Amino acid sequence: MCSCQQHSGTAAKATTSEGAISFRVEDMTCGHCAGTIKKAIEDQLPGTAVTADPASKLVSVVGAADFSAIKSIVTGAGYTPSLDRVG
Repeated sequence: MCSCQQHSGTAAKATTSEGAISFRVEDMTCGHCAGTIKKAIEDQLPGTAVTADPASKLVSVVGAADFSAIKSIVTGAGYTPSLDRVG
C-alpha cells in the first residue's frame, strides 16, 4: 500500500467483458498506487495489459479471465478489489 495517503477499506465492484476484466479499487488514490497495481498484475500474469486510473478508481486487465487470480495479486500488493461482479 502506498504511504502517500491514508487508504480506505472500501471495496469495489468488478465487471467482465470478452477478453477483459474491469473493476474499481477505491483505495487506489494516486499514480504511485496505480503503478504498483499495474506492475504487480503484469509481472505475475505475463501477457496481460493493465490500465489503472486513480482518478476514476478503475483498473482494466486485458488478456486474463481469472478475477480470483487478479484479486489475489492486487490484495497482495496492498489494495482492495472486490469479487462482486456487476454488469
